Amino acid sequence: MKSNVGGIDRILRIVVGLVLIGLTLNGNIGVWGWLGLVLVATGAIGWCPPYAIFGWSTCATKSKG
Repeated sequence: MKSNVGGIDRILRIVVGLVLIGLTLNGNIGVWGWLGLVLVATGAIGWCPPYAIFGWSTCATKSKG
């Protein structure tokens, strides 16, 4: 699997995922908050299946030189 999630995207996914999980554990939001697990997982491994399907990438391009 080639990485398709860039640095800032990874950080945002992990932070938002952890917030959703925390809110779910607190009882502030319902079971939809467990989707935060998906965000944390994709942020941790740096690969997102929908990005791969649509050919998107937030990784920085490497310049030749």
